[in-house]
Amino acid sequence: MVLDIQSTREKICEIGRLLYDRKLTDAAGGNISVRVGDHICITPRYAGSNFQWRLNPDQVLVTDCDGNKLEGNGELSRESKVHFRLFSEFPDGNAVVHCHAEHVLVFCAAGVPMIPVLESTLKFGEIGFCAFAPAHSKELADSIAVELHKKEKALKSQAAAVMAPWHGLFVLGKSLDAAYDAVERIDGNARILLTSSLFWSMDEKVPSLKARSELLKQEAAKFGKEF
Repeated sequence: MVLDIQSTREKICEIGRLLYDRKLTDAAGGNISVRVGDHICITPRYAGSNFQWRLNPDQVLVTDCDGNKLEGNGELSRESKVHFRLFSEFPDGNAVVHCHAEHVLVFCAAGVPMIPVLESTLKFGEIGFCAFAPAHSKELADSIAVELHKKEKALKSQAAAVMAPWHGLFVLGKSLDAAYDAVERIDGNARILLTSSLFWSMDEKVPSLKARSELLKQEAAKFGKEF
């Protein structure tokens, strides 16, 4: 599908509302960007805190690939360094969603890597952390790029994801739809991991989800699925 700038700006607004309404991000932050040829469409600063993700298409900024603003009402997000860095290094990546998903944030705060426990999340592999760097910094962009290079197989399939410690989730997708879909799946995976502790309060014989995750990989491998 050939993208054009105006329809992409409209789509970004739609996805931003979905992320917020489904608690896949919050008012504290997050960003969405899409590559359209030699241009980048990206959400403006304070999309969450000032607008609660109710953006109009003309608020979505249009820049060149170096981050120079060409169109749009507002300022570049302070986290845009990550987006431009990823677009410059990953030719297969055409959309970035950075979000503060409700259940993923628990893992970000605890520093616990997330194992896949559903067949639909196997393709993303274990989602770990980049090295800590302050929000909005070049160092954070560097750190995220390093980790996502280890996930290029997942990107070719759909999307690659990494958590930033004490911060949130960064997803680089083949398309905006692919990136959004990955965020939903990953947060659902996080919810299952968090609520699974209820099983042990009912029956101590229930196997751990880590063991179940390994069994899932083995069963998938019998059908030629490699992750």
